[in-house]
Amino acid sequence: MKILAVHNYYQLPGGEDTAYEREVALLRQHGHQVITYERSNQEVQQMGLLAKAGIPARMTWSVQAARQIREIVQQERPQLAHFHNTHFMISPAAYYACAAEGVPVVQSLDNPRLICPAASLYRQGRVCQDCMNKTLAWPGILHACYRDSRSQTAAVATMLTSHKLLKTWKRRVAAFFVATQFYRDMFIEAGLAADKLLIKPHFVSPDPQIRSPGQGDYALFIGRLDPEKGIATLLRAWEHLPEIPLSVRGSGPLLPQVQLAAADNPNIQLVERLSEAELIELIKGARFLVWPSEGFYETFGFVAAEALACGVPVLASSHGVMAEMIQDGVNGLHVQPGNAKDLANKVRWAWENPAHMATLGLKARRVYEERYAPDKNYELLMEAYATVLAKSSAG
Repeated sequence: MKILAVHNYYQLPGGEDTAYEREVALLRQHGHQVITYERSNQEVQQMGLLAKAGIPARMTWSVQAARQIREIVQQERPQLAHFHNTHFMISPAAYYACAAEGVPVVQSLDNPRLICPAASLYRQGRVCQDCMNKTLAWPGILHACYRDSRSQTAAVATMLTSHKLLKTWKRRVAAFFVATQFYRDMFIEAGLAADKLLIKPHFVSPDPQIRSPGQGDYALFIGRLDPEKGIATLLRAWEHLPEIPLSVRGSGPLLPQVQLAAADNPNIQLVERLSEAELIELIKGARFLVWPSEGFYETFGFVAAEALACGVPVLASSHGVMAEMIQDGVNGLHVQPGNAKDLANKVRWAWENPAHMATLGLKARRVYEERYAPDKNYELLMEAYATVLAKSSAG
């Protein structure tokens, strides 16, 4: 199969980039011809003032990206175009370029930007759905949710409103891929057609293999150090767990608080930047991973999936995607989001019951093999592509 893969990198790397790169590699490993069209928001750094002034318009309709993609489609004649991120150098205008050449479009929804200008559904320490099902996301503009800027939020909101009115996502996208049932339900609530929303989880590749038998030497947190990831709750919990080693790998606005906590408690270790292989070894050395996210609308937990692949159980918040990926008493334990006392109690219990956690680790590996392994993901991807192509052929 010949596939056009389209992705817009952000200025900082993230999970969406990982998902895109792994999927392209997986398709090529199975003999498919993948043509890529990639842009990056880092291009802004080389723009002059006039070009920067045109970013809001580009965000809604990038004439350049649409023209370039249409030229690629005319030359390569792919059977299908798979879009990952279009924000903001590509824009949804690219769908129209594919439609003009009769190429069906699938769009991976790896964030909730279609219903939230900030793509987080989280504001000022709480879950926020204020912009859901609104023609114009005016609450987001009012609160300057995107980059703390009303003008930039207005630009995103204008893009969303324009394409809602044009019915772009209804008419120009054949299918949407979501990683979890939780996200599928959310997008249905937001108005996307249920028959277009297909569940295709992300995957871990290469397979890191299950760790050697052992109980693990520390609890582990890996993630961005900001409030919605639950790092403040984690640090409050550790005030009651001074004897339990905690390794923290991440960066972000709450880094100074982690540094202060590490200075006060020698059992809290802040881990420096690691290579991918070193990160896997860090996970394998943990007794369990802690995923205390308070952001209800996380799209997928790549680190959690990597922990499952390594046979490491996960203590996860009992809501949203976290509760879907981690089943209480199966491949980990649930903790109440934002509740430092409950987190401390669960961590202590897990630390003092290593044999039970080792059993959960074996079950965690089985969950990986059933849901998040490359071969399983390839099967799901081919089924989804076949569904889209069959509908396209039927008209």
